[in-house]
Amino acid sequence: MQRQLLSAAARAARAPAVRSTVQRRFASTTENAFIKEREAAKHHAEGTTALWRKISIYACIPALGLAAANAYVLWNEHWEHWSHLPPLEERVEYSYQNIRTKNYQWGNGDKTVFWNDNVNYHNPDKA
Repeated sequence: MQRQLLSAAARAARAPAVRSTVQRRFASTTENAFIKEREAAKHHAEGTTALWRKISIYACIPALGLAAANAYVLWNEHWEHWSHLPPLEERVEYSYQNIRTKNYQWGNGDKTVFWNDNVNYHNPDKA
């Protein structure tokens, strides 16, 4: 029992004293230049964010709509022009077009990956 009391006393002597209040060294309520600067930056960021949101909604979205309409018109003009050309079979096939050194691994071996039957034509007997 005496030994237990001595060990408890030694533990109590080693334990740090418990403080009733915690010191708050870095938390202050006084205004300083740093806090004012942070508030000014926050206020500026709110205004800038609102500006770019308005630019995105009222300028970029209509511009994308106009660009899409322009692309649609150009697409239709392109295919209108294409319809006046002679059929693919009657067009001249030059020796530098559709050069094949070996067959491709897909399809019949003659068509490339991006082959479009409406636009591309290759007659192996002509070249």
